[in-house]
Amino acid sequence: MSPGSLGRSVVFLAGAVVGGLALAFIVVFFNPELLVRTLPKAPSQTAPITYATGTAATPAGTPGATPGAAAATGNTAAPEVLAPFELVTPLHRFGSAVRRAAPAVVNIYTSRVVVERVQPSGMEQFFGDYWPRMQRRVQGALGSGVIVDKDGHIVTNNHVIANATLINVQLADGRVAQAKVVGRDPDTDLALLLVKLDRLPVMTLGHSDLLQVGDDVLAIGNPLGLQQTVTHGIVSATGRNQLNIATFENFIQTDAAINEGNSGGALINANGELVGINTAVIAKNLDATGVEGIGFAIPVNLVRGVMGDILDHGRVIRGWTGIVPEDYTAEQAAQSGLARGGVVIINLYRGSPAAAAGLRQGDIVLAINGRALATAQELLKQLATQKPGGVVKLRVQRGTAVADVTCKVIERPAQV
Repeated sequence: MSPGSLGRSVVFLAGAVVGGLALAFIVVFFNPELLVRTLPKAPSQTAPITYATGTAATPAGTPGATPGAAAATGNTAAPEVLAPFELVTPLHRFGSAVRRAAPAVVNIYTSRVVVERVQPSGMEQFFGDYWPRMQRRVQGALGSGVIVDKDGHIVTNNHVIANATLINVQLADGRVAQAKVVGRDPDTDLALLLVKLDRLPVMTLGHSDLLQVGDDVLAIGNPLGLQQTVTHGIVSATGRNQLNIATFENFIQTDAAINEGNSGGALINANGELVGINTAVIAKNLDATGVEGIGFAIPVNLVRGVMGDILDHGRVIRGWTGIVPEDYTAEQAAQSGLARGGVVIINLYRGSPAAAAGLRQGDIVLAINGRALATAQELLKQLATQKPGGVVKLRVQRGTAVADVTCKVIERPAQV
């Protein structure tokens, strides 16, 4: 081949190569997926399961898992499969209950005048012209109350207004009015007041007999002068008695915080209904006793009865026989040869129906109207429910003799 032919061949081949590369560039530019190579699928992997402890468990068979790890833990079963997350029920909110009830809870401010003797000075005694002098001092107290009807009647504790010469009531809306006492019942530590105001909020009365231990309750009152304070707790017990707070005791026990100034305030249920009147805590000096979260409220069913009697008769009418009872312990019962305890009569009022019926100090009352007795409180409550003018049958033991005694019932005197 001549030199000229060889040169032309080289030029032709170079042009063909360049043209081919240019064409390939154009094709790849418009179809880039031609350059992607299909890779084989990798083995499927399961995501780690996170437990409450914060550690992750790698399922058996996962690359990187330590052979025999399941056997080392003694668990040869299939990995645990967790159930889907469940929706947690939100905590009960009491805002609507408080909005319904709180406006009917009032603050009570009482005052009373105390007259004191002024001690003489040394100079007065020396000159002999000393005359007894007196000074007046006003004492105040805080408490709470609950508006129970549109007429302006307010239920509170008797000890809140005891000996008060002036009672002022402040509503949640800021209005202030002077209240008068309609009636009081020291035996249950309840009192009924009246204020003359328009557009009064009224609390709905619930049913304390429906309360169960563990039910949510709220206490609303004026503790330490802090108006409209709300605390939350549960019903710790019902029917508490023998606390020496009142003559007739049937308290609701709660762990809702009750402090000085809460007395007479409301204990409400989750529906905003009144179920009790807060009355007392078991101890004021918590540092000395180490006790807290034990408060007591008067059941609203008892409040209904007391309020009804005061409105109808101006006083609470109860049956009475003149017996002063005391619990008869199991040890005393065993010494007397009784199969079970009863109530011992430790005193009798002179001229009372019990004295007229022949009952004596030291007699043991075993039953009233066929119902066995266990405590003195129970006997007093049973007698109090009897209508004055009727009779009651008491089973009494004197020595070894047992007899049924019929005793007349009269109205309980106020001085008792």
